[in-house]
Amino acid sequence: MTRLDNLIGTTNPLFEKVEKVFKKNFHDGWEREGASIAVYHRGQLVVDLQGGYSDRSAGRLWNENTRTVVFSATKAVGALCVSILVDRGYCSYGDKMSKFWPEFTQNGKENITIRMLMNHQAGLAALDESISKDDANDFEKMAEILAKQKPNWEPGTKHGYHAITYGWIVDQIVRRVDPKQRSIGAFFKEEVAQKYGIDFHIGLPPSEEHTVSRLSLPPLTHRFKEILHDPRVLIVLAVLHMRSPTSIGRKVRENPQWFKLEQDVNTFNDPELHAMEQVAALGITKARDLAKLFNHFLQGEIVSKKMVDDLKIPEVASGFDAVVLTPLPKGLGFMYERHPLGGNRWLLGHAGLGGSTIMMDLDEEVRYHHLAMPTIFGL
Repeated sequence: MTRLDNLIGTTNPLFEKVEKVFKKNFHDGWEREGASIAVYHRGQLVVDLQGGYSDRSAGRLWNENTRTVVFSATKAVGALCVSILVDRGYCSYGDKMSKFWPEFTQNGKENITIRMLMNHQAGLAALDESISKDDANDFEKMAEILAKQKPNWEPGTKHGYHAITYGWIVDQIVRRVDPKQRSIGAFFKEEVAQKYGIDFHIGLPPSEEHTVSRLSLPPLTHRFKEILHDPRVLIVLAVLHMRSPTSIGRKVRENPQWFKLEQDVNTFNDPELHAMEQVAALGITKARDLAKLFNHFLQGEIVSKKMVDDLKIPEVASGFDAVVLTPLPKGLGFMYERHPLGGNRWLLGHAGLGGSTIMMDLDEEVRYHHLAMPTIFGL
């Protein structure tokens, strides 16, 4: 059990249960180190809490200025950026990528649309060429690698989670469609972060590195605890770790090699990665800023209300994901979950490793954002 002695922040009295559950997660050992949560309801910030450690090994407490890597929750920000370009009429989701990038037509990719790329249907989940850090930071080199890559399946016939390549794909879309040809990090900073006062970084300045929480992995005893709590964890672990060497899932995990989150190697604490513009996994922020960002988004301030309304239901909701081998409803860069209260309603957002989550209820106008240290698995 872990006592939460340094809880800071505010909670609207109508949402006191959220605070109780937040505390209980620490008490019951589900939050081993530190976490933060923020909730907007109908345009108002109603929960803004932080607590625990940003680095338990150093005795450093989580505070209101602590940032953390949000892993795949970053993908929702990439989706937001592309939606801005579409909303402004610079492109449409139905446009072929070759319209903006003629070299992309190589090896059977001539009919891939921006929609296919955002819906994880393009078959570019795994790359054949080994990717170095220098490659990842070189826009032209990544363009060359992606352009010559043969799709993992016939584009449009399957959907499979582009866990890492999503970041480089979205960067290519933004650079080629944006009239100013900005990178994904520069586009988001200038068009969103600076305009709305959002502390979210796609490429963290080295001078801010001291604010980032240190990520740690749980012991095996915690893994057993999760399995006992929810036996479905065994299925996820099997999908992640028991794939054949030739499977797409294994290829996704093993390239690039410098993305590692293991007991003995955790490269997500590397400042070099934090400075990288990689919108698949390396966004760095605070819960309140994610909440604020998507509050502006859903209020129709960043894109039109029509664009927001078009996101209410997933575009891909049937069949198993070809990479993770489970159902994974998705649409235009976002992920979806069935609404817990039933009906034909969905929650919109994106999950990330270790509990980093963006989740939005478009009907009730609730934006929920939870950031935590890694546990066992994520997307």
